[in-house]
Amino acid sequence: MSQKQHPIRTQTIQQAEALIGLNFTPAERDSLLDEAKEHLKSFETLRAQALPNAIPPALHFHPIPVGFQFSPHQNPISFGPPAHTDVPANEAELAFYSVRDLGELIRTKKMTATQLTQLYLKRLKTYGPELECVITLTEELALAQAKRADEEIAAGKYRGPLHGIPYGAKDLLATKGYKTTWGATPYKEQIIDQDATVIQKLETAGAILVAKLTLGALAWGDVWYGGTTRNPHDLKQGSSGSSAGSASATSAGLVAFAIGSETWGSIVSPATRCGVTGLRPTFGRVSRTGAMTLSWSMDKLGPICRTVEDAAIVFDALRGGDGIDQTVVDAPFNYTPQIDIKSLRIGYVQSLFEDKEKTTQTDLATLDAIKNLGVKPIPTTLPDAPIEALSFILSAEAAAAFDDLTRTNRDDLLTRQIKNAWPNVFRAARFIPAVEYIQANRLRYQLIQDMQQIMQDIDVYIVPSFGGNNLLLTNLTGHPCVTLPNGFDETGHPLSISFIGRLFDEATLLAVAHQYQVATTFHLQHPVRYRK
Repeated sequence: MSQKQHPIRTQTIQQAEALIGLNFTPAERDSLLDEAKEHLKSFETLRAQALPNAIPPALHFHPIPVGFQFSPHQNPISFGPPAHTDVPANEAELAFYSVRDLGELIRTKKMTATQLTQLYLKRLKTYGPELECVITLTEELALAQAKRADEEIAAGKYRGPLHGIPYGAKDLLATKGYKTTWGATPYKEQIIDQDATVIQKLETAGAILVAKLTLGALAWGDVWYGGTTRNPHDLKQGSSGSSAGSASATSAGLVAFAIGSETWGSIVSPATRCGVTGLRPTFGRVSRTGAMTLSWSMDKLGPICRTVEDAAIVFDALRGGDGIDQTVVDAPFNYTPQIDIKSLRIGYVQSLFEDKEKTTQTDLATLDAIKNLGVKPIPTTLPDAPIEALSFILSAEAAAAFDDLTRTNRDDLLTRQIKNAWPNVFRAARFIPAVEYIQANRLRYQLIQDMQQIMQDIDVYIVPSFGGNNLLLTNLTGHPCVTLPNGFDETGHPLSISFIGRLFDEATLLAVAHQYQVATTFHLQHPVRYRK
């Protein structure tokens, strides 16, 4: 809309003051009237310039506190021994093997990549429709990649533990020759002629892409243009989101692992709902080139797996820069499952574990399990700051990422049109002042420094996955998180616990979470319906 349609008057400015909580005098309104008109002209000029979703702003967020350093030395990475070294008679049992186990079967040539790929494609075709977790099967590509893997392995060229392992990718990752729909009606025919960096890295590792998996439209929730992705533990329940299909398919044994993304809970939430393990890496650990942008300063890509060590294996393949995403930091990843957990300082957010109304028995049992590993958890307090008030940072960036969708009214095509959905959030975000967005990021800077002070005294801390404001806090500060099953509620639905690590120290974080997981075995309780 132009000035000619809606000319700006002093009364317009007075009315707008209520939206931003300010009150100017009549003289002040009169003085700024010409400037406001000039701003609108500038806005209209800029809107005439095409800005694809992939174009980032010139300002780059990074979560590195003042004085922060990490060792540049990369040690050899070791993974634990496989739990299974033989092919089971029941192929459904094989479908739930860990990446570590499947990789060992392929390395020792007890099965081929093609056989495993065909197994997962069969399960995707059988169960994908009822779970509503698949947008596109990449069968032709998968079989070609599997054939190449088998030929390479037969020739003695073994690429590593992901060689020949089938996986699924959240359908916000561009893949040559296939649609990349972002789960949303306006983009359901979209083809982006490139492979996202994470897709390229996984191909280099020898992994096999078998499916593009569902996400809530434009990375919100589990509702996409084709339906609602289901929780394999309860088909009446959605799988949560937005990495809805990635968690659902992994939980049901339709893929060996999947790639998800998180801006504010999109790995943590579906991993919890579906009873799987999710790693949200440090912001700036994994390139987002070729991924749909929702928030330039909060988006993160990471693996959703059935075990913590699988997440470590996949993360090792994903990490590192590509020369395009300028937020990526090339830091070492010195993972070993044999870490001496007794020597570590492991904290827990005391107030959240002592909240009798919200704390579950499974959360308390997690602390007991950690103590049984010889650890004395350290009471930890998170920064005292108005975290929720910073959430509009995401709204502002998302509205900018999908500015054209709002201005062309194509947001009307999105399935969800309620107040608490993207179309309304994008519109409301137009009224967030640039000054307030910058002020919020200044407070965010202070939070990063405050979190660094806390993390100087501990290596990892434990927190209920949705306890307090930790989820938003750590997404704003960029800290890594592992979410994994820690039990079931009275109705049989999975529950989870989250471990938070130091910036760029996924190695210690994953090692601690791995030792807890091995000691508790909740990750081995797969949904009954899909074990047949």
